[in-house]
Amino acid sequence: MLKVGVLALQGSVSEHIDMLSGINNVLPVKVKTIEQINEVDALILPGGESTTMGKLLVAFNLLDSLKKRIIDGMPVWGTCAGMILLSNKLLPKTHTHLAVMDICVRRNAYGSQAASFETTAIIPSISSDPIPLTFIRAPYIESVGKQVEILCRVDNNIVAARENNMLATSFHPEVTNNDSVHRYFVGMIENII
Repeated sequence: MLKVGVLALQGSVSEHIDMLSGINNVLPVKVKTIEQINEVDALILPGGESTTMGKLLVAFNLLDSLKKRIIDGMPVWGTCAGMILLSNKLLPKTHTHLAVMDICVRRNAYGSQAASFETTAIIPSISSDPIPLTFIRAPYIESVGKQVEILCRVDNNIVAARENNMLATSFHPEVTNNDSVHRYFVGMIENII
Protein backbone atom coordinates (compact mmCIF):
# COMPACT_ATOMS: atom_id res chain seq x y z
CA MET A 1 0.00 0.00 0.00
CA LEU A 2 1.41 3.39 -1.04
CA LYS A 3 1.07 6.12 1.56
CA VAL A 4 0.46 9.31 -0.44
CA GLY A 5 0.32 12.51 1.56
CA VAL A 6 -1.45 15.75 0.77
CA LEU A 7 0.04 18.82 2.46
CA ALA A 8 -2.89 19.92 4.62
CA LEU A 9 -2.01 23.49 5.56
CA GLN A 10 -4.35 25.27 3.14
CA GLY A 11 -5.99 24.74 -0.26
CA SER A 12 -7.68 21.89 -2.12
CA VAL A 13 -6.71 19.14 0.32
CA SER A 14 -9.98 17.16 0.54
CA GLU A 15 -10.35 17.11 -3.26
CA HIS A 16 -6.97 15.39 -3.65
CA ILE A 17 -7.75 12.98 -0.80
CA ASP A 18 -11.05 12.05 -2.48
CA MET A 19 -9.36 11.49 -5.85
CA LEU A 20 -6.59 9.32 -4.32
CA SER A 21 -9.19 7.30 -2.38
CA GLY A 22 -10.48 5.87 -5.66
CA ILE A 23 -7.11 4.41 -6.69
CA ASN A 24 -6.20 0.85 -5.66
CA ASN A 25 -3.17 0.32 -3.43
CA VAL A 26 -3.14 3.98 -2.30
CA LEU A 27 -3.68 5.21 1.25
CA PRO A 28 -4.22 9.00 1.16
CA VAL A 29 -3.05 10.88 4.27
CA LYS A 30 -3.33 14.51 5.35
CA VAL A 31 0.15 15.81 6.21
CA LYS A 32 0.73 18.58 8.75
CA THR A 33 3.86 17.60 10.71
CA ILE A 34 7.53 16.71 10.14
CA GLU A 35 6.79 13.18 11.36
CA GLN A 36 4.04 12.79 8.75
CA ILE A 37 6.32 14.18 6.00
CA ASN A 38 8.85 11.51 6.93
CA GLU A 39 6.25 8.70 6.98
CA VAL A 40 4.69 9.16 3.51
CA ASP A 41 5.98 7.62 0.28
CA ALA A 42 5.06 10.71 -1.74
CA LEU A 43 3.42 14.10 -1.29
CA ILE A 44 1.00 16.36 -3.17
CA LEU A 45 1.32 20.12 -2.68
CA PRO A 46 -2.24 21.25 -3.45
CA GLY A 47 -3.61 24.35 -5.12
CA GLY A 48 -4.48 27.25 -2.84
CA GLU A 49 -2.58 30.40 -1.93
CA SER A 50 1.17 29.96 -2.39
CA THR A 51 2.25 32.88 -0.20
CA THR A 52 0.10 31.61 2.68
CA MET A 53 1.35 28.04 2.24
CA GLY A 54 4.96 29.21 2.15
CA LYS A 55 4.50 31.19 5.37
CA LEU A 56 2.82 28.20 7.05
CA LEU A 57 5.66 25.87 5.99
CA VAL A 58 8.04 28.23 7.80
CA ALA A 59 5.74 28.85 10.79
CA PHE A 60 5.28 25.10 11.39
CA ASN A 61 9.01 24.42 10.81
CA LEU A 62 8.29 22.11 7.85
CA LEU A 63 10.20 23.82 5.04
CA ASP A 64 13.67 22.32 5.57
CA SER A 65 12.43 18.77 6.23
CA LEU A 66 10.17 18.84 3.17
CA LYS A 67 12.92 20.27 0.95
CA LYS A 68 15.37 17.58 2.14
CA ARG A 69 12.90 14.75 1.42
CA ILE A 70 12.30 16.09 -2.10
CA ILE A 71 16.02 16.52 -2.80
CA ASP A 72 16.57 12.98 -1.48
CA GLY A 73 14.09 11.69 -4.10
CA MET A 74 10.62 11.60 -2.54
CA PRO A 75 8.04 11.88 -5.35
CA VAL A 76 6.18 15.19 -5.14
CA TRP A 77 3.46 16.79 -7.24
CA GLY A 78 2.60 20.47 -7.05
CA THR A 79 -0.72 21.70 -8.48
CA CYS A 80 -1.10 25.44 -9.13
CA ALA A 81 0.13 27.00 -5.86
CA GLY A 82 2.05 23.77 -5.24
CA MET A 83 3.87 24.31 -8.53
CA ILE A 84 4.83 27.80 -7.32
CA LEU A 85 6.22 26.29 -4.09
CA LEU A 86 8.40 23.88 -6.09
CA SER A 87 9.82 26.40 -8.58
CA ASN A 88 13.33 27.79 -8.25
CA LYS A 89 12.41 31.08 -9.96
CA LEU A 90 9.25 33.20 -9.84
CA LEU A 91 7.94 36.09 -11.92
CA PRO A 92 7.33 38.75 -10.95
CA LYS A 93 10.48 38.31 -8.87
CA THR A 94 9.55 37.36 -5.35
CA HIS A 95 10.71 35.04 -2.58
CA THR A 96 10.89 31.37 -3.60
CA HIS A 97 9.85 28.69 -1.13
CA LEU A 98 11.20 25.17 -1.70
CA ALA A 99 13.13 26.12 -4.89
CA VAL A 100 13.77 22.49 -5.86
CA MET A 101 12.46 22.27 -9.44
CA ASP A 102 14.32 23.93 -12.31
CA ILE A 103 11.36 25.91 -13.62
CA CYS A 104 10.55 29.61 -13.86
CA VAL A 105 6.89 30.22 -13.00
CA ARG A 106 4.79 33.29 -13.73
CA ARG A 107 2.32 33.71 -10.86
CA ASN A 108 -1.35 34.45 -11.68
CA ALA A 109 -0.36 34.34 -15.35
CA TYR A 110 -3.91 33.74 -16.51
CA GLY A 111 -5.30 36.67 -14.52
CA SER A 112 -7.80 36.99 -11.70
CA GLN A 113 -10.36 34.52 -10.37
CA ALA A 114 -12.82 35.84 -12.98
CA ALA A 115 -10.40 34.76 -15.74
CA SER A 116 -10.45 31.12 -14.59
CA PHE A 117 -11.27 28.67 -17.37
CA GLU A 118 -11.55 25.04 -18.42
CA THR A 119 -10.28 23.28 -21.51
CA THR A 120 -9.25 19.76 -22.54
CA ALA A 121 -5.98 18.38 -23.86
CA ILE A 122 -4.31 15.11 -24.69
CA ILE A 123 -1.18 14.74 -22.58
CA PRO A 124 0.55 11.72 -24.18
CA SER A 125 2.60 10.82 -21.09
CA ILE A 126 -0.57 10.80 -18.99
CA SER A 127 -3.49 9.71 -21.20
CA SER A 128 -4.24 8.98 -24.85
CA ASP A 129 -7.70 10.50 -24.32
CA PRO A 130 -8.39 14.22 -23.81
CA ILE A 131 -8.52 15.13 -20.13
CA PRO A 132 -10.17 18.17 -18.54
CA LEU A 133 -7.87 20.98 -17.44
CA THR A 134 -9.22 23.50 -14.93
CA PHE A 135 -7.28 26.72 -14.44
CA ILE A 136 -8.08 28.85 -11.36
CA ARG A 137 -6.00 32.05 -11.03
CA ALA A 138 -3.40 29.82 -12.58
CA PRO A 139 0.31 30.30 -13.05
CA TYR A 140 2.20 28.82 -15.97
CA ILE A 141 5.82 27.87 -16.56
CA GLU A 142 7.79 30.39 -18.59
CA SER A 143 10.97 28.35 -18.96
CA VAL A 144 12.48 25.04 -17.88
CA GLY A 145 15.95 23.71 -17.19
CA LYS A 146 17.67 21.03 -19.27
CA GLN A 147 16.51 18.13 -17.07
CA VAL A 148 12.83 19.15 -17.16
CA GLU A 149 10.41 17.34 -19.47
CA ILE A 150 7.55 19.50 -20.78
CA LEU A 151 4.37 17.39 -20.61
CA CYS A 152 1.72 19.85 -21.81
CA ARG A 153 1.23 23.30 -23.30
CA VAL A 154 -1.97 25.33 -23.58
CA ASP A 155 -1.85 28.29 -25.96
CA ASN A 156 1.92 27.70 -26.15
CA ASN A 157 2.26 28.16 -22.36
CA ILE A 158 3.80 25.29 -20.37
CA VAL A 159 1.17 23.98 -17.94
CA ALA A 160 2.64 20.59 -16.95
CA ALA A 161 6.23 19.45 -16.50
CA ARG A 162 8.30 16.79 -14.79
CA GLU A 163 11.84 16.74 -13.45
CA ASN A 164 12.93 13.37 -12.06
CA ASN A 165 10.80 12.84 -8.91
CA MET A 166 8.91 16.15 -9.28
CA LEU A 167 5.67 16.77 -11.19
CA ALA A 168 4.11 20.22 -11.61
CA THR A 169 0.76 21.21 -13.10
CA SER A 170 -0.72 24.69 -13.27
CA PHE A 171 -4.21 23.20 -13.58
CA HIS A 172 -6.36 21.45 -10.95
CA PRO A 173 -7.09 17.78 -11.82
CA GLU A 174 -8.55 17.29 -8.33
CA VAL A 175 -11.63 19.43 -9.12
CA THR A 176 -12.61 17.29 -12.14
CA ASN A 177 -14.01 13.77 -12.28
CA ASN A 178 -10.96 12.50 -14.19
CA ASP A 179 -8.21 10.78 -12.19
CA SER A 180 -5.69 10.35 -15.04
CA VAL A 181 -3.10 12.73 -13.58
CA HIS A 182 -3.45 11.19 -10.12
CA ARG A 183 -2.93 7.74 -11.66
CA TYR A 184 0.12 9.04 -13.54
CA PHE A 185 1.55 10.35 -10.25
CA VAL A 186 0.91 7.00 -8.55
CA GLY A 187 2.79 5.34 -11.46
CA MET A 188 5.66 7.77 -10.88
CA ILE A 189 5.76 6.79 -7.20
CA GLU A 190 5.80 3.07 -8.04
CA ASN A 191 8.70 3.57 -10.46
CA ILE A 192 10.73 5.66 -8.01
CA ILE A 193 10.40 3.92 -4.65
